[in-house]
Amino acid sequence: MRSFSRFAAATLLLSPSAVFAQAVTDPQGSGPIVAALSWLQGTLLGNVATAAAVMAVAAVGFLMLTGRMNWRFGATVIIGCFILFGAVSIVSGIQQVAGG
Repeated sequence: MRSFSRFAAATLLLSPSAVFAQAVTDPQGSGPIVAALSWLQGTLLGNVATAAAVMAVAAVGFLMLTGRMNWRFGATVIIGCFILFGAVSIVSGIQQVAGG
């Protein structure tokens, strides 16, 4: 049992840490890709997406109110909007938990 704990300690000391494996900055040459993804994020979370989400929630709410839509499907649309607009907060929370 004692040799196992020494082996485990040696393995932990010699193995690379997960913190060192993660890059803090963007890799060299990734500027255009990061810019394109930032544009896409701005488009998906901007005024157009907000207007589309408002219309979708209003239409789903009206259809659910009149009994023309299944409540489960309507709830799926509304939860999807919460996930879309809460994505930044969700990812930030995951990064904080992971230690990034």
